Amino acid sequence: MALYLSTLLLSHFRSHGLTRAHFDGRPVAFDGANGAGKTNLLEAISLLSPGRGLRRAPPEDLARRPGTAGWKIAASLTRHGLPHEVETAIRPGEPRRVAIDGKAVPQAALGRLLPMVWLTPVMDRLWLDAPEGRRRFLDRMVLAFDPDHAEASLAYEKAMRERNRLLRDGQTDPAWHGALETQMGEAGARVTAARRTMLARIARATPADGPFPAADLTLQCNAPETAGDLTRALAEGRTRDMAAGRSLIGPHRADLAAIWRARGMPAAQCSTGEQKALLISLVLAHATALAQDTGAPPILLLDELAAHLDPGRRAALYDTLCALGAQAFMTGTEPALFAALGARAQHFALADGPDGAELNETRP
Repeated sequence: MALYLSTLLLSHFRSHGLTRAHFDGRPVAFDGANGAGKTNLLEAISLLSPGRGLRRAPPEDLARRPGTAGWKIAASLTRHGLPHEVETAIRPGEPRRVAIDGKAVPQAALGRLLPMVWLTPVMDRLWLDAPEGRRRFLDRMVLAFDPDHAEASLAYEKAMRERNRLLRDGQTDPAWHGALETQMGEAGARVTAARRTMLARIARATPADGPFPAADLTLQCNAPETAGDLTRALAEGRTRDMAAGRSLIGPHRADLAAIWRARGMPAAQCSTGEQKALLISLVLAHATALAQDTGAPPILLLDELAAHLDPGRRAALYDTLCALGAQAFMTGTEPALFAALGARAQHFALADGPDGAELNETRP
């Protein structure tokens, strides 16, 4: 295994008072009743990557209640044969802190060490809901390829917020606007270029046929994509943007579109099951592309995914994950959902105990 978590510790995190687990690099299946703490485990793992995790909850809301206001997540991992220790935690009244190998680091450093992508039930409507969710999903995949994408995105967002403030306040000083528009142009061009590069890599890794439908992806952007052209377009649209009180063009207005290749059908027009299959196809192609480029597929978090697949596609998903060598963490309400994995995976049962969620390894 080129990349895998070997240990995980949760302290006072959601339903987990104190939970420890040991992994050997195989895919991991968590089963248990609704409310047993399965998704909380995946959320904890997701917080070992930059950002607010798969639920996007504020850090202060993650502590076990009642009686605590802080929490801790710690993990050991191996990447290309080298061991690392990762920790993230929050104490009452303090911001979230992150450490790698005992040294405090910014969250962006997690993206360089531990690329991660997830699918959750909330994302079933990804192709139907607002573009914001698709941009977030897209940028999460870009981060696995290009950890500096977070820095460019933050630089763009910061400059845009400042420009929007000037627009709302009616400030017309061309020097102020010009400086911010230059920053937006430079950072925005990097954001868009990284998105397009990632989509091209996924396209090359998408199989022509297979158990999951291939998707053709396009990035829809309403603005020029080079730094100079975007800067000029922002300057030319300053009067219009001032009337709106916000920046109306740029990568923050981009959208991700998907077409079911075999049928030529937009994802938004597909059935719920077909949309789910397209998402799975996209995540598997992303993992394949990353493995081809870096030698290590990302960590995959697949929440309640198996229950929505027929037995044939479920088995095909497991075969693909094992062939990739990806450490995928999966949840389901019944152990039978993971029977096709057999000894190719580790199996754990979760239950609600007197001191919080209880985790026990089982045998398939």
